[in-house]
Amino acid sequence: MILSRALNIDDQPASPSTRGSEAGHRPGHGGDGLEASHPLTPVLTGVAVAVLVAMAIAYGRSAGLVAGLWGASGVAVAVWLRTSRGRNSDMTFAGVMAISILIGEIIAGNKPPLALAFTVVNMIEIVAAVLLARRFSPTLNLSSLNGAVSFLFFAAVLAPIPAALASLVVLMQMGQTDLWQGFQTWWFGHALGIAVLGSMGLSLTRTTLAKLLKPKKMVEAVILFGLVPVFYYVAFAGNVPLGFVLLPLLLAIAVRLGVAGIAFTLVILTVLLVGSAMIGQGPYAQGSPTEQVLMAQMLVLIGYMPVLLVASLLEERDLLADRARLGRERAEKASEAKSRLLANVAHEIKSPVAGIIGIGDLWRQGHLGPITPQQTEMSEMLVTTARQVETLAHDLLDVARAESGAVRVELRPTDIPGLLEDVRRICLLRPDAETVAIEVVCEGDGLIAVADSQRFAQVVTNLTVNALKYGGSGGRVILRALREDDCVRVEVSDFGPGLSVQKQAQLFEPFNRLGLERSTVEGHGVGLALAKRLVELQGGSIGVISAPGEGATFWILLPKA
Repeated sequence: MILSRALNIDDQPASPSTRGSEAGHRPGHGGDGLEASHPLTPVLTGVAVAVLVAMAIAYGRSAGLVAGLWGASGVAVAVWLRTSRGRNSDMTFAGVMAISILIGEIIAGNKPPLALAFTVVNMIEIVAAVLLARRFSPTLNLSSLNGAVSFLFFAAVLAPIPAALASLVVLMQMGQTDLWQGFQTWWFGHALGIAVLGSMGLSLTRTTLAKLLKPKKMVEAVILFGLVPVFYYVAFAGNVPLGFVLLPLLLAIAVRLGVAGIAFTLVILTVLLVGSAMIGQGPYAQGSPTEQVLMAQMLVLIGYMPVLLVASLLEERDLLADRARLGRERAEKASEAKSRLLANVAHEIKSPVAGIIGIGDLWRQGHLGPITPQQTEMSEMLVTTARQVETLAHDLLDVARAESGAVRVELRPTDIPGLLEDVRRICLLRPDAETVAIEVVCEGDGLIAVADSQRFAQVVTNLTVNALKYGGSGGRVILRALREDDCVRVEVSDFGPGLSVQKQAQLFEPFNRLGLERSTVEGHGVGLALAKRLVELQGGSIGVISAPGEGATFWILLPKA
């Protein structure tokens, strides 16, 4: 017996957008937000739903079968989620949908009691789909894997189940005995309608339409969509169905046209597969007509619908990549601004500090008049402090120049043993080297690296000075050079207190003194950050090996000449 109810084959896509609102009030996030509800939207949707209901029932009857695709629910759910803005809007839309379904049932020839019964059952399904979508997929963003999975599972898979169970009551009153067949026919047809038409309605946003309407993309879309019936014929024209032949085309559409493109493609395939099965021309000729329709429905739901999730994953990946790119650009701009600020501050500091040093020297030497021993001590402290500020200004300038790429290095063969010996002699003149032995150890011959000798000497000097300041308690500092594969390795080792793993991770951060800000050890926390940048500019790498109580070894790798 023919059942004039929830299963249809024709459709029309819903209006564009991708976002919904939780309980109809919370806008989704993304490019378009919630669509404004035009006063005519419920009316136009109602007309479309009534036409789809009448067409589905009429087509099912003409084929002597139950309709295999119910598009009215998919259109109603998509437009409702896209346009409803509150409780009053929900009530209005629900009333219009109920009247539209009832009109479609009566136009198709159902008697009023039967038409009313099926209208109630269909409204149970539509309302359940809307509530579940708002609850479990509030953004209604099919361009994310989580959003697509949530919508398909809760709105398309679960929502039709209560309605399918309720339809069994109507079927029993109609004298139907095979209730299981009635349940699965209803459930598959309605799930398919919400899955394909609902997904297409939610995926057609202003953003996606703008992309698809570009001339080149339009040509590509026309070609890919035109290949769908060709591949369909190749896959199912023979005696043995070869549904897998369509998968490469579906994947290509998912990659090139995204969620909206694959959703529209699934609508085309569903109409071809289910519609042809209902008139006995489908790919699965064996079994009863109902079984053929069921096989076609399962092929779409289980075989082809997962490609929609692939498209969602790809779009989500592209979105995250765009966000990462924008974040990187913002970070680069912030870094450039910071470098300019450091350079400007350093320049502004240098001139007044030079004046302070000059006045301090004149004062200390008695050129400004007789001074007492206490004033001599104070003038020396003034000059020492001013020189520390001057050193900081120079370091800040170097850091700013290095980060902005203004530092130029001249790479040429550099004799590492000779450079280490020069560094050793310079550092021996420091006051904190009086009780520390500085040794140079060179292992092997040919220790010639490609480097900027001046900048590399600056780096090694910085590391050696740090070893004297922080590890001088060990009484010895070793400067070592050796060959390592195609590189020359330079090490600066001390035998001081060492560093914890946590401190090692923070070593090369600028202005980070690892908690020694209030110690008697002088420093500003920019030396290692500058050393790292200078080494990288010379094509090398820098790191540290240390453990608490075992000293620290800073190493540098440079390409050998």
